[in-house]
Amino acid sequence: MESELRKRLEIEFTSAEITVEIDGNRAAIRIIADVFEGLTPVKRQQKVYGCIADLIESGALHAVTIKALTPHGL
Repeated sequence: MESELRKRLEIEFTSAEITVEIDGNRAAIRIIADVFEGLTPVKRQQKVYGCIADLIESGALHAVTIKALTPHGL
């Protein structure tokens, strides 16, 4: 599951720093990317959820924690 998530995120967020941790059917995702500049926290999370929505809908992932940051930390 971890490699599948990482692969999906790397395709969508090229040149990003991506960390994925899996614990059962729960995931913690941290992405630092320029693409998040100027976006609200909700919009950032929506971009990430778009990559993994089918895994959540299928039940493969039950809970996801997302930290979507810019290189400047916000």
